Formats: sequence, structure tokens, C-alpha cells
Amino acid sequence: MSQAAPVKQKKSGIRTFQPGEVLFKESDPATSLFIIQKGQIRLYRPKGRGFVDLAILRSGEVIGEMAYFDEKSRRRSCSAAAIVTTDVIEISFVAFAKTMEGLNPWFKTIINTLADRLRKTNERVRDLESNSVGFGKGGKVADYVFFHTTDIMRALATIYLVFSSHGEKLENGQYQVHMNKLKFYLFDVFNVPEIKFEEFLNMLKEEHYVEMAKDEDGLPKNLRMRNPDQFRSISIFMNQQKLIEDEKKLKVSSKCERFLSRVLEQLKTADKPQAMADISLILADFKERKVPINDGDFKDAVDAGFAEDLLVGEDNRLTSVINIDKLRKVFPAIRLQNAIKRINEKKAKEGGY
Repeated sequence: MSQAAPVKQKKSGIRTFQPGEVLFKESDPATSLFIIQKGQIRLYRPKGRGFVDLAILRSGEVIGEMAYFDEKSRRRSCSAAAIVTTDVIEISFVAFAKTMEGLNPWFKTIINTLADRLRKTNERVRDLESNSVGFGKGGKVADYVFFHTTDIMRALATIYLVFSSHGEKLENGQYQVHMNKLKFYLFDVFNVPEIKFEEFLNMLKEEHYVEMAKDEDGLPKNLRMRNPDQFRSISIFMNQQKLIEDEKKLKVSSKCERFLSRVLEQLKTADKPQAMADISLILADFKERKVPINDGDFKDAVDAGFAEDLLVGEDNRLTSVINIDKLRKVFPAIRLQNAIKRINEKKAKEGGY
């Protein structure tokens, strides 16, 4: 009877993981542990057709050490992936074993006992964890959803309340709140899941809703934004959409969103409720830059009431009357809604990350 080939041991050293890159998956063979030098790591477990988010680990914390003490299987007990660009020191179990051998026998016994107790406790806690899977029509399990509407609304409402109560207005017109104060309300008062907020914050930064600045200690922990009321408006919009039947909810595709962004740029000086947009000019620019967007992608804007049907004028020039006041008010929420949709689709497709 042939024996299974031994698992190849990895060498110790520094490794860098990009956002979304997986360090290891649950049940993978384990040959090393990791010490985080810089960045953030998300721990999660598959459950049903979704995932349970377990924790976020940061600089100075250790990942993957439990598998060392589980000598029977030496398998990963959960999955781990980088949230942001993350540097880790990988230490092979062979190298770690040499360190353990040098410990006094009684100290080694204590470490093994504590590790065993922690592993059993973690297993019990994970069995009780609720996951991020909802239920679809007929009671069937729905697709995996990382950001639920309630997650977003709680985060938006908390950010707005904290900026309204504690925001410092700066000379450049921006408002500023220290992350420590914001996290106190998010995690300790309103119980917003930490993993959800970290991902949400990264999205807000990428979409330029907020930015980070250095605090008095030179650390990037001051959160800044131009208009806190925008978060209140987005929260109200999402709450209204939540109460509407699916077929009646406002749906604007990413292509139409990009179209409307150009319309807003073209009409940025318009001072009346309605204004005429030169659609042909926008389409010509898309064509020149080889952006695959055409006049058919404008239909969502018409259906949503942001614009009237396209008019064909001289030389087949396309124009449209834009409800500019309504568009300006709702567009930030549309952008955020589409950004959330992209993240949910990406995570569902890539197995939760």
C-alpha cells in the first residue's frame, strides 16, 4: 500500500499579498504560520453557499499557528485573505518546531494545553456563528451577499451622526473626525461588524467619498469628507429603496452611471431645475477614447426620470432635457449602490473574497 506524498515545506521569509489575495483556504494542508508586518488580514469560513466572517487581524498579530498544534491533521481551520496590501513574515513549521524544542518541558506543556483549549473553544463559537447567506424566494438559500442593505445603512447613519456631532470643520471646508472616535460608535455603540466597515471604508476611499489624513501623531487616522449631509441623503435613499418592490427599485447600470457623470460635468454650471445636455458630444468623446458606451446605455436615465427621451436635431445631433436637480441629489447614492453591487458580485464569484 503506497503512502501519501509528504506535504512540501515552505521556506520562511517575507511575503506580500495584494488586496483580495488569499493566504490559504480552510482545510488546506498547513506548513507554516504568518506574522503580520503591515496591513490587514480577514479570517472567514465557508458555510452553505456563503461565508462567515470571523475576524480582522492587523500588524503584530499571528495567523495560522493553530494548525501547528493540531498534529493529527495539520489543516487550516479557516480561510485568510488580505484586505489591503499586506506584508507578512512566513515561518515554516520546521523552523518553529526548532524554537519549541528549545523551551523548558513545562512551558511547552502550558503552550500546548492553551492552544488545545483555544482550538476547541473556537470550534464551538464557529458552530454558533450566523453567516452572510440570506434566503431567496420559496425559502431557498440565496446567493452569497457580503454587503447587505442593513450593513450599509447602519454604517452610513453612524458616520453621519458622528460627523454631525463631533466633526471638526477645517479651513478648506472639509469636515474631519478621528478614526478612534468613529470606531467607538461603530463597534461599541452600534455594533457594526468590523469586517464590513473596513471593506466599506476602503470602498468609500476608492470612490472618493472620503479621504484619510495624518493625525497629531503622524498616523493616517483622520477621516475627512466634504459634505456629511451627503451620507444622510444616501441613507434616506437606500431606506426608501429597501421598502420598494424589487421590480420598482431604481436601477441604473454602471455604463449609464458613467454617462450621467459626464452629463453632470457638462451641466455643472446649470442653475435651473432642468437643462439641455449635448448627448452627441459625450458619445463622441466615448468613441474617441474607445469606451464601449452608446446611446442605448442612456435608457436607464430616461426610465429613472433623470432625463427625457433623446431628441434628434440637425445633423442627427442627440440632445436630452435633464432633470438636473433630481440627478444631482440622487447621483451620489447611485454611485455607491453600483460600487456595492460590484463588490458583492466579485466576492460571490471569487468564493467570498
